[in-house]
Amino acid sequence: MTAQTPDPTMAEITEAVALGHEGDTTTARTRLRRLWDRIGPAGDPFHRCVLAHYMADLHDHPAQALVWDVRALDAAQTLTDERVQHHHDSLRIAGFYPSLHLNLADNFRRLGSFDAASEHIRAARRHEDALGEDGYGTMIRRAISEVAEAVERRRTDKRASAPAP
Repeated sequence: MTAQTPDPTMAEITEAVALGHEGDTTTARTRLRRLWDRIGPAGDPFHRCVLAHYMADLHDHPAQALVWDVRALDAAQTLTDERVQHHHDSLRIAGFYPSLHLNLADNFRRLGSFDAASEHIRAARRHEDALGEDGYGTMIRRAISEVAEAVERRRTDKRASAPAP
């Protein structure tokens, strides 16, 4: 068995994210924002982390995405493996950090804050060993390398492989 506990909040997040992937980013953002308000700042950190992580991807402007990426990382720092495994028994919080730091690095880079971007690239790399040897791990490692190269070249354009709203 892989799914641990039915979670209506995660179902709502998943539905909103699906709308965003289908191109209805306005409705997706509206639903996620309402859900964020309902969860509240003291709500379940797993829900806050996942929602904020996906909400960031629904914003094309790096400053807007950055706000949500910071929220996702802040929430992740209060999570435990026990909590994330209530959602799925294969999850480990350490596996969240490479992607969370990657997203922060990419947004800082797009805003021209290359020192901050470099800090988050280093943090993402420190956590790379938590990634699996699978498609997801390969994708995140590749993106970390792409962002690191863009930081080195002082490029602020959106990466072609970046998530699109």
